[in-house]
Amino acid sequence: MAGTMTGRLLNNRYQVGERIGVGGMAEVYQGQDNVLGRTVAIKVMLPQYAEDPNFTARFRQEAASAANLQSPYIVNIYDWGQDADTSFIIMEYVRGSDLKTAINQRGAVNQRKVAEIGSQVCQALAVAHNLDIVHRDIKPQNIMVQPDGNVKVMDFGIARAKNSVMEKTSAVLGTAHYISPEQAQGKDLTAASDIYSLGVVLYEAATGQLPFDGPDAVSVALKQVSEEPLPPREVNPNIDPNLEAIIMKAMSKNPFDRFATARDMRHALNDFLAGRAVNVSGFSGEQTAFMAEPAPEIVGSRYPTDQTAIMNNPAVIDPVLPSEPISGRIAPVKATTRHGKGRGVIIALCLLVAIAVVAGLSYALLGNGIQISQGIEMPDVTGKTLNEATTELMDAGFTVAEPEYVFSDTIAKDLVTSQTPRAGTTQEQGTEVKLTVSQGVEQVVVPDLTDLNANEARAELQRVGLEYESGTAEYSETVKENRVARQSPAAGETVAKGSAVTYYLSLGVETVSIPDVVGEDEETAIATLKEAGFKVKTTYEQSDYYYQGAVIKQSPTSNQKAKNGATINIVVSNGPSYFEVAASVNDSNGGSVSPEYVSASEGDSVSFSITPNDGYVIADVSDSNGNDYGKTDSVTINNIEGDVYLSVTFEKDPDSPDNSKSAKSSDADESEEETEETTDTEETTDTSGASADAESTN
Repeated sequence: MAGTMTGRLLNNRYQVGERIGVGGMAEVYQGQDNVLGRTVAIKVMLPQYAEDPNFTARFRQEAASAANLQSPYIVNIYDWGQDADTSFIIMEYVRGSDLKTAINQRGAVNQRKVAEIGSQVCQALAVAHNLDIVHRDIKPQNIMVQPDGNVKVMDFGIARAKNSVMEKTSAVLGTAHYISPEQAQGKDLTAASDIYSLGVVLYEAATGQLPFDGPDAVSVALKQVSEEPLPPREVNPNIDPNLEAIIMKAMSKNPFDRFATARDMRHALNDFLAGRAVNVSGFSGEQTAFMAEPAPEIVGSRYPTDQTAIMNNPAVIDPVLPSEPISGRIAPVKATTRHGKGRGVIIALCLLVAIAVVAGLSYALLGNGIQISQGIEMPDVTGKTLNEATTELMDAGFTVAEPEYVFSDTIAKDLVTSQTPRAGTTQEQGTEVKLTVSQGVEQVVVPDLTDLNANEARAELQRVGLEYESGTAEYSETVKENRVARQSPAAGETVAKGSAVTYYLSLGVETVSIPDVVGEDEETAIATLKEAGFKVKTTYEQSDYYYQGAVIKQSPTSNQKAKNGATINIVVSNGPSYFEVAASVNDSNGGSVSPEYVSASEGDSVSFSITPNDGYVIADVSDSNGNDYGKTDSVTINNIEGDVYLSVTFEKDPDSPDNSKSAKSSDADESEEETEETTDTEETTDTSGASADAESTN
């Protein structure tokens, strides 16, 4: 369905598509990253929170918190930004549906699948907790179940880093059905709070119903603090007692009664899945604390109970925790201020009766001459070396059986991990004590994942007891796309069992777009291709269309891609495939040449016929190749390899009658001119003489 953001383009990069989910403070859209060309999920803050700087800071904190978390069970964060008044987070698009939808559609989930989901969520939480990040909103709506059955934890929108500036807040953030008692009371939260929420999720998944429900968020939160859940097997009798014990331990009211870490809870779930004995450290449901006084009202609005909500100024409710486990099942006592004194009297009377019974029994036994052995207190030797433990036990009067060796993720090699009978109990002198000694973390050889697809790589790692993480895909010259190109640690290395191996899928051979150099001159084309990372091979051919030296064509063409360093073939023009053969004369009156112009192909021969006009003869014939043909009237140029220009010189024929008359006439004219010149000279002389005589006479 469409949403208010559908169709928008954020930061000129992310195209917003259909809305796929709405939460308490944000809505999520399917989108497209136009730069990387991949489908993404776009989380957008709801408008009513966009102007609140605290929520904007939390939104940014979510991106910062989740971006540092690398786990196959955590949704990847790609980017964060703002576009106008819109704050958004770009996330990995996960196909599948959330766990809440699956429960609503099918009811109770198969208990083995419940344990598998819980184990994977624990792994995700362990990664977050190791970075001091508490999720604070673990619920089935934030657990995506993929088609392959694996899960992804998402929505770190109210996650809190240990040193975060958001830590000091007076508001309780979370979803009422899944928040821990301390979260409902506004107390400082630890990793144990996420473990409680996960316990509620597993309870709901295994039974098909919530442990606590009510008309609004406040009433549900009060039940989280003050009421005990109905044991899962009373809702679904098919649940294994071991799985029930894990769920109930996780949901302990007292954080110290829960699993110490998410990793410990994961081990317990994995033991259940493997059919091994599940150790929940002597947990019994009655260890959880009851309210000493009625819970004060939690002030807040009536939010929907299935959404992340904010309850301002929560009341602080301190449960009273019993100092020792209570045997037998005791129903929770709903105390009120009005009857508080009466309840105290009842408890005091019960204690007096218990003391009287024990005293009477002891007196009866002693009176009949039956002596009660005091025994020896069993010392605690866990954490000590085998030699130290054996010496201490034998000195105390016990015997020591052959030790059992086990691998341990938490106890150093050669130290005692456990003992039977346990420490602090009273035992007969000479009792045999069984010790379990750590062999340290089990070591396994990292398998070779090269050329496996993602599913095959994960299965291979799980087969040898290793975790897996997916690294950023990278280009490879040798491995096909979507196959493992590299791994860390490398194949053959020995690592602790349970360690994570990161695999990097191949993007195939890195390819580069080929520039278009057709039409460019040869030198420019070669420089352009080399700058793009390619080698160049050049060949030449003639072209009637491209000028000499221009690139005619290239292979591969510019609409393709090739790997870096590939060779691009270019063909360069040698000029036209025909040549110009032309003739010229020095005097157009002297004669003509036929033909005057010819287009010839390489290797052709061209013949010329030279005809002088009347009164002219051929004086000389030569061509541009340096050949001199003399006074011939017929010339053939053979094996043409380029442009050729024929040059013909004509001159007047001296033997021509016309030319003779013309010559005699010229001579007569010249003689006449000479006579006239002589006469002029003589006349000049005579005049001079006459002048002289005249002068003399005078």
